[in-house]
Amino acid sequence: MSRIEIDGVFLEYRWLPGKQAGPTLLLLHEGLGSVTMWRDFPDRLAAATGCRTLLWSRLGYGWSSPLTSPRTVRYLHEEALQRLPRLLAAFGIDRPLLVGHSDGGSIALIFAAAFPENLAGAVVLAPHEFVEEKALAGIRRAGEHFASSDWPQRLARHHRDPAAVFHAWHDTWLSPEFRAWRITDDLPAIRCPILAIQGQDDEYATMRQIDCIAEALPEVELLKLPACRHSPHRDQPAAVCAAIARFVDRLPS
Repeated sequence: MSRIEIDGVFLEYRWLPGKQAGPTLLLLHEGLGSVTMWRDFPDRLAAATGCRTLLWSRLGYGWSSPLTSPRTVRYLHEEALQRLPRLLAAFGIDRPLLVGHSDGGSIALIFAAAFPENLAGAVVLAPHEFVEEKALAGIRRAGEHFASSDWPQRLARHHRDPAAVFHAWHDTWLSPEFRAWRITDDLPAIRCPILAIQGQDDEYATMRQIDCIAEALPEVELLKLPACRHSPHRDQPAAVCAAIARFVDRLPS
């Protein structure tokens, strides 16, 4: 395990080398994710694109340092506007291609809107732009499953404190204050190309979550995958890697 110190905290990360010129891919994990929760997808993606690839566990996740204060309803904005720029500076990465899943997709969109000149592009897998009842119902079911199954033990393979990771996600999303969260007003500020991918059987969202991106922006490609739930890179890895490889090939030099 590799870790880097940034502003007094340690962040777990993994580098995969690239074989050709192109943007650095920076993977942003989901609300329960980490470096190891990506499984073999980063290796498959690096091989498909030829791009060097960086994945990391955000603060409080994986074997990164624990959170030092309670999560706020603006936690996605805090990641995109504060922690992500510091990570890019620490690694000396200029104009990456962000690849974000779920929460990570939302972080990618917030960053793209705030720093429109600083990205080659963004790929968002099942991102959230606003809170839907479908998402809240799915999170409630997840809470019941977490309390009655071996899910905590399975998450312990990927996180120092799996209960803290789970409840930070579960409790924040189900809090009354979070119901008003939305980033749809930020989308028109995005200037880079976007590839938005979602499964047609997503248990946490309707297709409005990616349709609203295409309605707000001129340079958006949508990919709606059949037989696919909330994790397209797990359910349809070959289709996702191929789509991202084509997207990378079309990016301006």
